[in-house]
Amino acid sequence: MRFNSLGHSDIKVSELCLGSMTWGTQNTSQDAYQQIDMALDYGVNFIDTAEMYPTTPLSKDTQGDTERIIGDWIAQSGRRGDVIIATKVSGKGYKNVRDGAPISPASITSAIENSLRSLRTDYIDLYQLHWPNRGSYMFRQNWTYAPTQQDTDATLDHMMEVLMHLDSLRLSGKIRHVGLSNETAWGTMRWLTIAEAHNLPRMVSIQNEYSLLCRLFDLDMAELSHHEKIGLLSFSPLAAGLLSGKYADEAIPAGSRRSINADLGGRINTHLWPALDGYLAIAKRHELDPCQMALAWAATRPFMTSQIIGATAKTQLQTALESTNIQLSDAVIRDIQNIYRRHPMPY
Repeated sequence: MRFNSLGHSDIKVSELCLGSMTWGTQNTSQDAYQQIDMALDYGVNFIDTAEMYPTTPLSKDTQGDTERIIGDWIAQSGRRGDVIIATKVSGKGYKNVRDGAPISPASITSAIENSLRSLRTDYIDLYQLHWPNRGSYMFRQNWTYAPTQQDTDATLDHMMEVLMHLDSLRLSGKIRHVGLSNETAWGTMRWLTIAEAHNLPRMVSIQNEYSLLCRLFDLDMAELSHHEKIGLLSFSPLAAGLLSGKYADEAIPAGSRRSINADLGGRINTHLWPALDGYLAIAKRHELDPCQMALAWAATRPFMTSQIIGATAKTQLQTALESTNIQLSDAVIRDIQNIYRRHPMPY
């Protein structure tokens, strides 16, 4: 297991991060405890969660249960010092949390107190803004994204206000570092320049979707990541399970995410299947597990700080963890690039 610096911070995180969004719906608390113990035994030191979790399905009745499950594990294990914990404040429009209130100093205050209480800890290592108030092109919104409707001055004033509040939380010891999620190149750069100009907390990471099937980060965000030393924490590195091959031939296994969310958050369409079939064929031809191939490939990307892996079964988690032992040949990398050129944007 390799460890990478979290931006300019003094924190080193494992190349794989344990995701948690199914804990409390598809997974029980006991499942979660076993997953955490298993991941830590393998060398993982990083857990990602959010105040809105669990998902699949999202529900006001279960909102916050994932953080509480992690908090119970911390209390029972006494291993708070062994893990880097990242969580997120929900943004504008998600009705199950604060009736969809936008991110603001007031909403952050409410969220951080709830998260600290649920996680049963005095501090959060990485506190992330789940998505920007002004909107995002993540989650297939890139097809209709309309930034010309945004108010630039209001956005910059909001960033300044939020950074000042995050600074007060940092000085109080409630958070160590701050990060972004579902952000753009312009948005990320503005957060960084405002922080630098006013000696406020600098964002150390950005959590955006990235996988063989979703490579939006490869362009402007990759350049920004390199020059500004702000690494990617990739979510959905297996494209919601598509890259495992379990949905090949449009199968819908019982109990799978697709049995709950039929289009996997907008990923299922006619353009997907040729691309997916191409990647699965590469894994078969080179006698690789498709999950491990996908994760091992993403680990080679120069901007990758950590990939957030999620599992509903211990066997799935074991497969993902063992991807850190895989070294892809030049032939595999070439084959992957050829499929990417043919199918650059399947969804």
